[in-house]
Amino acid sequence: MMPGQRLQGCRSLHLNEDNGRFVLLAILILLYLLCGAAVFSAIERPSEQQAHGRWNGTLHNFSETFNISLQDLNSFLREYEAAIAAGIRADALRPRWDFTGAFYFVGTVVSTIGFGMTTPVTVAGKVFLIFYGLLGCAATILFFNLFLERIITLLAVVMKAVRERRIRNSGLLPPGIRHDFSAYSLPGWKPSVYHVMLILGISAITISCCASAMYTPVEGWAYLDSLYFCFVTFSTIGFGDFVSSQNAAYEYQSIYRVANFLFMLMGVCCIYSLFNVISIVIKQVLNWMLEKMSCLFCQRCNKANAFLGRRNAIRPGSKGRQNRGGQPPDSDGPCDSDTEGRRLSGEMISMKDLAASNKVSLAIMQKQLSESANGYPRTVCGSSRHNGFSGGVGALGIMNNRLAETSNSR
Repeated sequence: MMPGQRLQGCRSLHLNEDNGRFVLLAILILLYLLCGAAVFSAIERPSEQQAHGRWNGTLHNFSETFNISLQDLNSFLREYEAAIAAGIRADALRPRWDFTGAFYFVGTVVSTIGFGMTTPVTVAGKVFLIFYGLLGCAATILFFNLFLERIITLLAVVMKAVRERRIRNSGLLPPGIRHDFSAYSLPGWKPSVYHVMLILGISAITISCCASAMYTPVEGWAYLDSLYFCFVTFSTIGFGDFVSSQNAAYEYQSIYRVANFLFMLMGVCCIYSLFNVISIVIKQVLNWMLEKMSCLFCQRCNKANAFLGRRNAIRPGSKGRQNRGGQPPDSDGPCDSDTEGRRLSGEMISMKDLAASNKVSLAIMQKQLSESANGYPRTVCGSSRHNGFSGGVGALGIMNNRLAETSNSR
């Protein structure tokens, strides 16, 4: 569906595909928030009530023991809360506003982590933070986007090399093509979104586990608490209940602080990239849901939808069908919706299903394999940029364009 095309089941609401996707995503996020609130309320509410009961009992006992009124005691506690906000603790901690402490603070600002354990208290500091954070956050987001581009490029080069080797050793290509196959270098091949998501997920888990193994003995946290801290920090949520590198002194302090900085940098970049890839998969799911809802409401599904099977395999005879422009099957038409959509989405071609097909001759099968692997004839039509895996704004747009242009840039 084109972005400006109206959904058949939403004509009465005057919704096109983009608006329908936006409304559906908003509804799903609202439901997700309601479910999350219900779960956390059921889990955490009893513990909160117990903590309130224990604290009230402690206050009354202290008031009766030392003959201090609750009003005076609460005033003292308010002063202590203000001292905590200024970085004063009962235990000895590192200075908050020396150069290293200030550097740690600005790192949490521009990365949008914002632990909250250090905050400016002067008027000049608050005003400077507004302008400093405005420029710093924008520059850091750009850095994350450029990091994501390099990750996609690196993965594309590695995965393309593996795929070239697999196809070269498959034995299904004609001898002439096999000897000259490296010259084609798979120009139309795209890395699979799901493979990129898997690699980034494994990388994020590996970095988190290694960082947790460092934080557990150094900070004295439980390993599960360390993993929790890693996710909260790397995802830039930054609650502030656990904050690393805050004690006054550590054994091998310089090495630990450098390692802490590197783990945070790699973790934030990796999780940020993973979130962008997951958002593409979510967009694909939304497109599938819109298609199903359109078919459900209009009751006039095209018979072609019943033919939609695995998009990860070449369908026997699909090349023999005419495209939308009515062009012959072997012509280099402006667009083949099935093949071009698969290429732009980054999905791989199932060699097993292609080789097992008995509905095409060996010559046609070799021709399809060669064209699909090398990505030609490849003329991107105007509608190919409006599928579920192209377009977008900001990091999502960079991710989609990178997936569509990796082979051209290489």
